[in-house]
Amino acid sequence: MAPPEPIGEPAAVVSGPDRYAVVRRVTLIGSVADLGLGVLKILGGLAYQSHALIADGIHSLSDLATDVMVLVAAKHAHVEADEAHPYGHGRIETVATVALGLALVAVALAVAFDGVRELLDPSTHWVPDPWAIWLALASVVVKEGIYHYTMHYARALRSKLLRANAWHSRSDAASSVVVIIGVGGTMLGVDYLDAVAAIVVAWMIAKIGYDLARQSIAELIDTALDPEQVEEIRRVIMSVDGVRDLHLLRTRQMAGRALVDVHIILSDPRLSVSEGHQISETVRGRLIRRIEDVEDVTVHIDPEDDEHVAPGRHLALRRELLERLQAMWQSVDGADRIKRVNLHYLNGRVHVEVELPIELAREEGDAAAIEARFARAIGADRDFGGLRVLFS
Repeated sequence: MAPPEPIGEPAAVVSGPDRYAVVRRVTLIGSVADLGLGVLKILGGLAYQSHALIADGIHSLSDLATDVMVLVAAKHAHVEADEAHPYGHGRIETVATVALGLALVAVALAVAFDGVRELLDPSTHWVPDPWAIWLALASVVVKEGIYHYTMHYARALRSKLLRANAWHSRSDAASSVVVIIGVGGTMLGVDYLDAVAAIVVAWMIAKIGYDLARQSIAELIDTALDPEQVEEIRRVIMSVDGVRDLHLLRTRQMAGRALVDVHIILSDPRLSVSEGHQISETVRGRLIRRIEDVEDVTVHIDPEDDEHVAPGRHLALRRELLERLQAMWQSVDGADRIKRVNLHYLNGRVHVEVELPIELAREEGDAAAIEARFARAIGADRDFGGLRVLFS
């Protein structure tokens, strides 16, 4: 027989201050590269007569601006949860990702505008020096390396903010490719090639920015996980012993983390509170371990499907019900020997279990008769759905 699966927390993941330290280190490395490349390409564009290289340098400096945005957002996003923000500050990272996506779209529009202007006004062309190609090629190599470095940690930390910044770096590498094509085309006499390539890459950059902004906006309005992920969550929950069904399964995301709320229906509606709690903790622990993005789960226990049974909101709670039962049983033989009364709220009514000493059954010799007189005393009270006597 296999050992039971532990229900504790999953293996620790990088979070809090440690997560912020990684984001900061990765972003600072990218910032140094962006600053150096931006200055070199602008100076090189002026020296080597290349409008495209100057624009590419400005693009690199726009990367530096977004690096600063990432650092500020990441610092605030990784502040620990507090009384005013019990779910943490992760949505700051989501908002910053939206802004970063929109920044990419803005950069794309600027690149496209320059491309269209070149197509319409050939007089704006310069005749660049071949050294502009080598400078742009160096930019491609450096920015592609920064992209892969940043994306590695974006995946490890499940950080959409780092992912967005990585794509911003790749957009800069793509614009450097445009410079190479444009400068090379101009040197070969194909003047319009620079402008056409710029417009194509602008569309690529805009698509990346649009997708990042769209995904993060969906996260801000608590859009559910993908249907495949939701179905996998459902399968994991149903694999837990003691779970008969589930409903009201809700999912949402927060800064790369998935949060799950679910109502589980127990296979036996009369299970004890502690056993029901154990089942719910097993559901929670198994989801966090087996579904990569899931970080927190709230499980509500239902003894029955309360979406399709008679509501029991009108029923009183234990103290009032016990007072009513004691009044009904005051003349019942054996009522003074009751050890415990269990109440089960099922199908809009209260089902009662009376625990009596086993000596009483031995004395009377007829357990069914004892149960019958307790049941008759309840009479026609429609709040009660049935009665059982247990002897211990």
